[in-house]
Amino acid sequence: MPHLAVHLPENRLTGKEPALVAALTDAIVDVYGEWARDLVSVRLAGVPAGRFAQGGKPVDAYASVTLGVRAGVFERPDAARITARLGAALTDAIARVVGEDLRAGTMVELVASPPERTFVGGVLAV
Repeated sequence: MPHLAVHLPENRLTGKEPALVAALTDAIVDVYGEWARDLVSVRLAGVPAGRFAQGGKPVDAYASVTLGVRAGVFERPDAARITARLGAALTDAIARVVGEDLRAGTMVELVASPPERTFVGGVLAV
């Protein structure tokens, strides 16, 4: 169950939410397959100017993506290829919708979730 939390400059995000949600969802589907479309959960957060920094200095061309994935993806024989595709596809989606200048400042973090630690509606998601 892929779930994304995406933080972007508020002024760059406003008005682009539907297009970005569609692009991020399509990026996941391009890697996992169409079966994953209905499982993709996207949370967008606009960050006010001056509240994101790199190296101790405020920056305005950034995106931070945290993608929660099942831990099993890292145990697959093709794990390196799958994770590289996820990172590239999500970065491409953000650059395409929000602006190419964000590409260099886009960080994608894949966070593993063991199957026994994911719940939806209070029920273990299998």
